[in-house]
Amino acid sequence: MNIQTVGVIGAGQMGNGIAHVMALAEYDVILSDVSQDALNRALETIEGNLSRQAARGRISEELVQATLKRITTTLSLPDIGTADLVIEAATERETVKQAIFEDLQPHLKPATILTSNTSSISITRLASRTDRPEKFMGFHFMNPVPVMQLVELIRGIATDLETYQACLAVVERLGKTAASAEDFPGFIVNRILMPMINEAVYTLYEGVGNVQSIDQSMKLGANHPMGPLELADFIGLDTCLAIMNVLHDGLADTKYRPCPLLTKYVEAGWLGRKTERGFYDYRGDVPVPTR
Repeated sequence: MNIQTVGVIGAGQMGNGIAHVMALAEYDVILSDVSQDALNRALETIEGNLSRQAARGRISEELVQATLKRITTTLSLPDIGTADLVIEAATERETVKQAIFEDLQPHLKPATILTSNTSSISITRLASRTDRPEKFMGFHFMNPVPVMQLVELIRGIATDLETYQACLAVVERLGKTAASAEDFPGFIVNRILMPMINEAVYTLYEGVGNVQSIDQSMKLGANHPMGPLELADFIGLDTCLAIMNVLHDGLADTKYRPCPLLTKYVEAGWLGRKTERGFYDYRGDVPVPTR
């Protein structure tokens, strides 16, 4: 499969990061969103991140401009249909993802590969709602995309070998490393990571430690670069809760029950960095624990 054009659906944190690395690897990118403001912010973010890479000597200034020229934006989902590879990077809600694929399907070329950047939702189930389950798979980038080296590749029950190999070749062209995961809730990374974050929230909920002591303990005691509560804020508490619900529902094990405190923060709209409040308050010069 000759992949030259990549369509990215969703211009948020993950979508703009995926567009960034794809364009840098000399793919033509079509970035789609329902909001023009989101598309404008995405282009500003991409340009800022590319400029930062240039300032550090990792890429040339000429490459910054060449990369930006490879990205076009659109508010029209059908425009994505011209791409050879589509990567859906919308919110982590299955109904939203299903609706996107159903709306996009009539506009696709016969050979187009569909993928989802979902971090936990069944690839087999998403693929079953399309006309090409054999050309559908999970393409899970880590956050922040330009920095993190790992990409999880997840084959659904119907995904054919040719589709997997085409996506693997894309990962290699990006200079990243692929990990193959089976299609079970959470795949590899979030099957391990999210229960740890959820347990950290339980530790806070039960009064074993406060926010600062929990994060310091894991950074200094386990050599983690970020504490689990700080990491949850970075990921987004709504995303953490959504993944825990997928694990709990999909695996039917009480050890994956989301902590009530995590649910409370999400209900309050305290979702972490993106709303300026989560386990830390980011509205001042220095983040301050909220508990």
